[in-house]
Amino acid sequence: MLFKNIQMIDPSFRVLDDMSVAVKGDTIAYAGPGASLPEGDWGEIYDGAGKLLIPGLYNIHCHTPMTLQRGFGENMTLQDWLNLKIFPFEDKLNAEDIYYAYLLGVAEMVRFGTVANSDMYFFGDSMARAVIDSGFKSNLSIAVTNFDDDPYEKHPKYQENLMLLEKYHLGGGGRFKLDLSLHAEYTSTPKVASGLAAHCKELGLNMHVHLSETRQEHEEGKIRREGKTPARYFYEQGLFDSPATAAHCVWVEDDDLDILADKGVTIAANPVSNLKLASGICPIPKAMARGINIGLGTDSVASNNNLNLFEELKLHAMLHKATNYDPTLITPEEAFACVTANGARSQGRAGCGSIAAGHKADLVVIDTSAPNMQPCHHQLYNLVYSATGSEVLMTMVDGKVLYREGKWPTLDIGEVRRHVAASCKRILRELGS
Repeated sequence: MLFKNIQMIDPSFRVLDDMSVAVKGDTIAYAGPGASLPEGDWGEIYDGAGKLLIPGLYNIHCHTPMTLQRGFGENMTLQDWLNLKIFPFEDKLNAEDIYYAYLLGVAEMVRFGTVANSDMYFFGDSMARAVIDSGFKSNLSIAVTNFDDDPYEKHPKYQENLMLLEKYHLGGGGRFKLDLSLHAEYTSTPKVASGLAAHCKELGLNMHVHLSETRQEHEEGKIRREGKTPARYFYEQGLFDSPATAAHCVWVEDDDLDILADKGVTIAANPVSNLKLASGICPIPKAMARGINIGLGTDSVASNNNLNLFEELKLHAMLHKATNYDPTLITPEEAFACVTANGARSQGRAGCGSIAAGHKADLVVIDTSAPNMQPCHHQLYNLVYSATGSEVLMTMVDGKVLYREGKWPTLDIGEVRRHVAASCKRILRELGS
C-alpha cells in the first residue's frame, strides 16, 4: 500500500506535510517526500488528503480477556472489587471464554489505533491463539501467584511457560512474544520470585510485574519483608535482572525509583484505572527526572472501562501539570512518545514505534478533518489534547490492515460478540447473579 499526500509524524515527532509512505510486505519501504518516492508497484494507493499518519500505539499493561467484566464491579475499593467480584467471576472462566474475550479486546484496541499490548492473564494457549489469529502484536505473560513453600519449578505456570515458549514464542512473524510475569509482591514467595527471575534471565525473556499499586499493598509489603519495599524485594529476588516492565508504581519511594532507573525498568503508568480505583497517581515527573522509560497502559476494562489509549494519553499529558502546579510538565512530544517509541522499547521491539524506512509497518490513519481536530495550529497538539480515538480510520499491523472504517478484516466481529454474550450469560447464571 502507498499512502500519498499525507501528513506524517516522524521519529522526532515533527509533523511533515505532503509525505509518501510505501509499505512492502510487513515493512515500511519508503517514508519521505512524495517527489523522491522510488518507482514501484506499491499496490493500493491511499489518498492522504485531510489525514495524518501516525505510528501505532502500544498498551503496555492490560488484562485483555477482562473485557467480559466491563462494568461488572463498580464503586468499590480495590480489595473488595477483587475478592467480591473479580475473583469469583474468573473462577468460572474457560479456554473458549478467554479466546473470544481476547478477540473482543483486540477489536477494541485496533479500533482506537493500538497495534500491540503487554498482557498479563491466564489460559495462555487461548490468548496466544487469539493474538496469532487476529494479526495483533503482544508481549504476553501468565501471572504467577503462589502462597505455599514450593519452588517455581513445581508451579503449574512453570510448565505452561515452557509450553508457550516452545509453541508460540516469536510466532506470527515475531508478533507474539512470551514474557514471564510475577503477579505482585503480596501474591508471591521469595522462593518462587527468585526462581521465576532466574528462569526469565536464562531464557532471555522480559519480565512483567505489578508494583506498589496501592498504599495498602506497599505498606503491608514493607511489614511482610522486614522493612523492604516491594521494589527492593523484587530487586533482591532478581526480577529486574531481565528487561522489566513494572505496572502502576503509584506508591514507589525515591529509593525505589533509583532502583528502577539503575536496572532500566520501564514504568507502565495506568492513570485512568488508578484514578477510578482511587489508588493514587504515579510520580511520573520524578521518574522522568531519573531517565526512566515511561509507557502507558489501560489496565483492564473492569477498572477503566475501555482499552482506548487516547484517553490515557490526554490524561497523562495533563494530570501531572495539575498535581505539580506546573503547566510545563509533560510536553505533547513526551506524552506521545509514551504510547509509541517508549512502548516499543519496553517490549524489546527494535524497528517499531516510529515511522521510518526499514521499520515494521505499524501505522494508523487519523481523520484530521473531524470537527474536534479543527482548526489546526499544531497537529501533534491536536492529537494529544483533542483526539478521542474516534478519528482513527485505519490500523495496520506488520503491513496488514486490522481495522478500516468500521470493518475488522481479520475478525468475524459478529461471532465474537455472540460468544462473549453467551459467556457472560453463563457465568452470571453460575454465580447466581
